[in-house]
Amino acid sequence: MRFTFSKNERLKSKKQIENLFSKGKLLHQFPLQIRYQSVRSEDTYPLKVAFSVPKRNFKKAVDRNRIKRLLRECYRHQKHKLYESNIEPYNLMILYIGKEEPEYQKLFNDLDTLLSKFIAKTSKINTSESE
Repeated sequence: MRFTFSKNERLKSKKQIENLFSKGKLLHQFPLQIRYQSVRSEDTYPLKVAFSVPKRNFKKAVDRNRIKRLLRECYRHQKHKLYESNIEPYNLMILYIGKEEPEYQKLFNDLDTLLSKFIAKTSKINTSESE
C-alpha cells in the first residue's frame, strides 16, 4: 500500500466539520482526541480526515502547523490499519490537545493506540447493527 494522503481524503467541508463537532462522538488518548461521525458516502475513500491544534495551547501559527504536519505524517503511515479493518465511511477530526510540542515517535505511538481504540469501537458498533 502506498503511504499517501490525497486531497480526496481530507475533510474540508465546513458544514461537515460543524456537524462533526455538534453530533459526533469522541475518543481520547492524551495528548490526542478523535471526533468521529458515521456518514453516507459513495466516495472511493471511506474516511475523510482533518487535523486541528487549538490556538489556546499554541499561540504561534508556526508551532500549530508543525504539529499538524507531524499528525498528518503519523496518520499517513498508519491509515492502512483503518482501511484493512473494512469500516464503513466516517468523518474524522484528529485534535492535539497537549500543552507541549510533541516528539514524532511519541505522537506516532499515541495515534496508533487511538486508532486501535477507534477500530475496536467502530467494529463493535458495526457488528451490533448487523445482528
